[in-house]
Amino acid sequence: MSVTATLSPDEGLAEPVEARSAQRLRAHYDIERELADRLREAPASERRRLYATLYDELFRRVPDHPQLTSHGTVPAREREVDAQMRLLGRFLTPRTTLVEIGPGDCALSFRACATAREVIGVDVSAEITRRDDLPRNFHLRLSDGVTVPVPAGSADVVYSHQLMEHLHPDDAAEQLRGIVAALAPGGVYVCVTPSRLSGPHDISRHFDPEARGLHLKEYTATELTALFVRAGFARARAWITLRGRCLPVPGAGVRAVERALAQASPQRRRQMLQRVPYRWFSTLAIVAEKARP
Repeated sequence: MSVTATLSPDEGLAEPVEARSAQRLRAHYDIERELADRLREAPASERRRLYATLYDELFRRVPDHPQLTSHGTVPAREREVDAQMRLLGRFLTPRTTLVEIGPGDCALSFRACATAREVIGVDVSAEITRRDDLPRNFHLRLSDGVTVPVPAGSADVVYSHQLMEHLHPDDAAEQLRGIVAALAPGGVYVCVTPSRLSGPHDISRHFDPEARGLHLKEYTATELTALFVRAGFARARAWITLRGRCLPVPGAGVRAVERALAQASPQRRRQMLQRVPYRWFSTLAIVAEKARP
């Protein structure tokens, strides 16, 4: 699933700047709600088809969608990849096989090719790789948006960025089980996704207190770490970036921060999210580890 986003685990979640009229925002919202409801209500077999086609329909029906009209500069995109690599790079070595699920423009995957032995992008479309300058150690595997089509135990690191929230919760749980199977013993899954407590982060933010568009489910770190363990990971922890260093956060600290945010009024929560330590959890970076033998 190629869904491009610009957030990174060590950056605060800036409010998107909208230049569209209230009428166009409402039109976008109504269309996205319609598509999201179709996806939420579809049986699992039908969702596999929809993941590959639904975003094309969205962009066709919403030609002023920010993802189509907001073209960042090359330096800005490079800074985004730099921010992602500050966390992901900790887990890469010249012997690593990295799998990126939903690589989007593949900028992160291509950057990782300079360090990792092999990088595999898993996506629903091959369009992004129809170019002549692919790194020799990059490969694409096509997916239905849920499965992870690599040999069992072949990946050392799996990475996704702004993907988890776009999956139906049932499919998210299935994908996590597939990631566990794809990882070698001791391998890690690095998952970056927006926090429900600082959201909603889709078009719903203009109309609803929670995501009702194509962010089918936004999570807290506490919810995600529990979900990852249920899927078969040995443990999962939230990480933050502090003064350029990426560090895991004790579970008790995460729960305390999220409990305070959950209990605050919406206005108070917005104020809290501008300050440390709360702003560290606007965007979640979860690292889950597969058990060793």
